[in-house]
Parts: sequence; structure tokens; C-alpha cells
Amino acid sequence: MPTEVALWRIEDGEARPLQTAVMPSENSLEDMIESDPDILGETLLIIGRQVHTAHGGRIDLLAIDAEGTLRVLELKKNRTPREVLAQALDYGSWVQTLSHTAILDLYADYRSDRDLGFEAAFEDRFGIPAPEALNTGHRLTIVAAELDAATERIIEYINGLGVPANAVLFRYYADGDARYLARSWLLDEARTAAAATGKAVPREPWNRRDWYVSFGAAKVRSWKDARTYGFISAGGKNWFTRTLRGLPVGARVFAYIPGEGYVGVGEVTGHATPFTDARVTFDGTDQLLSELELEGTYRHPDDVTDPAPVEYIVPIRWLSTRARSEAFKKPGLFANQNTACKLRNRATLDVLYEEFDLGSTD
Repeated sequence: MPTEVALWRIEDGEARPLQTAVMPSENSLEDMIESDPDILGETLLIIGRQVHTAHGGRIDLLAIDAEGTLRVLELKKNRTPREVLAQALDYGSWVQTLSHTAILDLYADYRSDRDLGFEAAFEDRFGIPAPEALNTGHRLTIVAAELDAATERIIEYINGLGVPANAVLFRYYADGDARYLARSWLLDEARTAAAATGKAVPREPWNRRDWYVSFGAAKVRSWKDARTYGFISAGGKNWFTRTLRGLPVGARVFAYIPGEGYVGVGEVTGHATPFTDARVTFDGTDQLLSELELEGTYRHPDDVTDPAPVEYIVPIRWLSTRARSEAFKKPGLFANQNTACKLRNRATLDVLYEEFDLGSTD
């Protein structure tokens, strides 16, 4: 059974026990976990709430951890042990079938209000890129305000058979106007993690041609310049230029302005070069970019003495572009914090190929 938790308030040198209270509702507990999954004691990224499965059920909360393991979080909500555990097992049977694309689509549906796609959100949450393979395993967690002996007994039993199931108990305490939550797990989480041996779902294959490029339109640079003279650029820190400098000649890039949408597609015609040395083809002739009429400065503080903030230019032969005011944006389209990365997301490619009249992705 979970470790029993009791809380005391120290007042005038004396310990006064806090009284347990009735939680307003387990829906409020679901709200709290969604807004701050850290209260579970683990770093998780929520990728769905009330997720519809192929079998007609709805998962209360679906999350993923830094290893790419999916987490089914199911609240007990006054159901019997047989009902809640049968439901969680049914959800697990569906979750293990989810492909990389399906996981990205679930997140896109869940966070359609956000500009960042799954991979950018993953890196923002965990500080590392999303792993090559998602759904390397799954774990089932029953979340409850109280646990009865039958639920504990069944979870212990199925976990012993290798089913990665556990339960977390939240107790609610009152102290005047203040309210507190205390958490305890039924089983040691390391034990359930060891049992999580799902089927790895590899990242979508890359077509070895298409790239995503983020063009951070700001005072230092201008999309109008980039569109007119044929280039993309980034600078200010090594972090912004390291991936841009890795773009190969011949790559096809889809330019994206953060917060606005996709604005162009073109082919890389040369390697990244510092702005002061960058050359572009304009009006049929090779010209030094810095000598052209520009809206942007393409210069950063200290970039004369420090190479880190230097703005790098990559020449592009545009196939199709549009003004910022006409940027193409749609919920669920791929976006990333890196300046450049391989564009693997098939759903995004299908939409962009049609939008920019590039034919079929096949």
C-alpha cells in the first residue's frame, strides 16, 4: 500500500496536525496535473486530454517522458477497481499501436493554439531533442484521491506479471484558508519503469531533400530582403547559426517565420557565409549583398571582434514565396526551435506541397 502521509503545522513550538479534507472533485485534480505535471514527481509533457481511442474510450491524460515512453494517466473517478483497471488496460493496448505520426497529430490536436509543434515543445520541456524513436514503451498510472484495498491488490498482481501499472494517491489537507496536496505512490516507480518494454516506433523517414528553416524576422533582418535577393539568414548566437551552417547545397528549404507561418520554398545554392562576405545573384549578376539596398542591418553587437554573433547568409533560389501578411499557417504544422532541421513530418509536407504547388510528396 502507498506510504501513509501526515502533515503537521508547527505553531508556538508545538506540532498541530492538519486535517484531511474532501477534494472538490477529481476533475480539479486532473486540471492540476494538466497545468503542472511535475506534481507527479516526474518531468512529463502532456500531449492530450480526453484522448479518443479507436475503441471508443477516452484517456483522461496522455503524456510522454524524455525517453519517448508514453504515459496513460487515468483518474479513478469513483469507479470500481475492475472498471478503472480494465479501462486503463484497454487504453494501453491502443497506445502501444501509436505511430510517430499519430503521436505528433495527437499533440497538434491538443495544442492547436500553440505555434510550436511537438518536437519544439519536447525540446522546450526536456532540454533535449526528441528521440529518434517514440513509444519505446508505455506505462499505466491510476490517479486517485483514495485507493481501496482491491485496487491496490490488483495493481500489485498485474505489475508482478509484467504489466507496467502503478497508482498515485493524492491526499487533500486543509489549514484555515490554505489547502495542500500530498502525494504518495503505490509502488516504487523504478519497478514499473523496468517493466515498460513496448515496441519502439521510429521517427518518420526523411526524404533526404526537404528542410525546415526558421527565419526570425526582426530589426536586424528582413523577409523582404531575403525574398528579393534570394537568401535566408540567422545570427546573434552560435545556437542560431550552427544548424543553418550545416545546410547542404541542393537542399530544398521551407522558410517559416515564427508566429506567422510558412512564407517560401527554395533551393540552397551555396554554403553559409558571414554577411560581410556574402554574395547573391541579383538581376542576373553576382553581387556583394552588403552593397545592395537593404531594410535589415545584418549586424550584431561585437560581431567585428567576436565570431559568435555574426549573421550568416545562405543563398537561395526561390521556387515560390509570399509576403509576411500572406504567410501560410495551420494548426498542427511542424515548427521547431532550431534554425534549420530535416523536415520529416509527412502531414506537414503534404500540406506544404499542395500550398506551394510542388506536386506529390511520393
